[in-house]
Amino acid sequence: MDYTIEITNLTKSFGDFTAVDNVSFAVKKGEIFGYLGPNGAGKSTTIRVLCGLLTPTSGHASVVGLDVTTHPEEVRKQIGYMSQKFSLYEALTVEENIDFFSGIYGVPKNRRAERKAYALKMAGLTGRESSPTKDLSGGWKQRLALGCAILHEPPVLFLDEPTSGVDPIARRQFWELIYELSAAGQTVLVSTHYMLEAENCHRVGLMYAGKLIALGPPDQLKNDMAKVCQLLQVDTSDPLETMHALEGMPGVLDLAVFGAGLHVTVVDASLASTTIKAELDKRGVAIKRLEQISPSLEDVFVALIEAKEREAEGKKAA
Repeated sequence: MDYTIEITNLTKSFGDFTAVDNVSFAVKKGEIFGYLGPNGAGKSTTIRVLCGLLTPTSGHASVVGLDVTTHPEEVRKQIGYMSQKFSLYEALTVEENIDFFSGIYGVPKNRRAERKAYALKMAGLTGRESSPTKDLSGGWKQRLALGCAILHEPPVLFLDEPTSGVDPIARRQFWELIYELSAAGQTVLVSTHYMLEAENCHRVGLMYAGKLIALGPPDQLKNDMAKVCQLLQVDTSDPLETMHALEGMPGVLDLAVFGAGLHVTVVDASLASTTIKAELDKRGVAIKRLEQISPSLEDVFVALIEAKEREAEGKKAA
C-alpha cells in the first residue's frame, strides 16, 4: 500500500498535559482524510507534528517516507499547509502574495509565471491580480490561500479547519477544489468540525481528548453504529418537556437536539417508540414525528463522545 502519511503510537505532551495520546493511522496517496473532533481534541497538534513544527514526545510519524523528527526541513519541502486563520498578507495584492510565496516555497524562477497562472485560475482570481487582498471576501481569501499553499506542487496538503467562518456556497466551492487536487494524486489531510464536510472524505478519524476513538470511511462508521444501536427522530409540540421525559428512560442511550426536534439513540427502535409514545401521551405532549432514521456522521460522533464521557464518569466514580 502506498502511504504518504504514517503515524504509529504518536504521543505529544506539554508538561502534564497530553494533547495527542497514542494515536496511529495511515493515509494513502490521493486520499482525502478527514480529521474530526471538538476544539482541544488534538487535531492541530497532530498536524503541527506532521509538518515538522513540533517534536513527538514518543511514537513515530512520517510524511512521504521522511521521519518528521529527523528530517523536519525535508518534510516541509514536501507539504502545503493552510491554517484555519487567513495566513496571507492583507496589505499585499493578490499577485504580490503569490509572488512572495513562490519565493518562500522555492518555486524555480522559470516556472513561476506558469504556477502563478495556475493559482489564479484555480482560485478564480484571474483578472483580479491587482486587487488588495484585504478587499476579498472570506471565501476568495481562502481560495487564494489554497492556491499559494500548492504553488510548489507538494504531494501532501494539510488543511487545518480551512473553511471556518466562510459561507456555505464558498465552502462547497472550496471542497470542489479539494476533490480536484485529490483526483490529481495529492494527499489531503483536512481537519474540520463541519460534519457535512466530513461526509465527503474518503475516510475519517474521530478525535476526542487526544485519542483516536474511531477510524474508517463515513458509511462504515454509520453502519457500525447501526449494528449496536438505532436512531429515532422525535419531533413534538414541546421539545423541552420531551427531553425531560426521555432522560433516563430504559432503552434510551443518548439524545441530542437536531433542528426543532431530537435525535434519540436507543437499543431497540420498535420497543422504544412504544415506550416514548406512551410517556409523551401521559404528559400531554403531541407527537409530530416519531420514526427510525439512518444515522448521520454527526450522530455517530455525538454517540461516541457521549459513550466516552459516560466511561470517564464511571471510572471517576469507581
